[in-house]
Amino acid sequence: MSDVRHVLVLPDRDAAEEVVEALAERFRIDEEPLVVRDALAGEDDAEDAQWLVVLRDEKGELDPGQLDDFAGEWEGWREEP
Repeated sequence: MSDVRHVLVLPDRDAAEEVVEALAERFRIDEEPLVVRDALAGEDDAEDAQWLVVLRDEKGELDPGQLDDFAGEWEGWREEP
């Protein structure tokens, strides 16, 4: 199987941390997702940062549409690779 990665984009750190906790409850994931702060180009202010939750899906079992809907619960979305 290929090494698929899904990137969920969230509006703030709290949302990203809540998503990480909820992912384990709602989806079968093999490892802890990576949380990364992504500052928007040219912005230094933390308020202008997005937070990314990166999760591996080695078996290709996670449905992209379900992940997008899931991220939407926190006003986020799934980034297309």
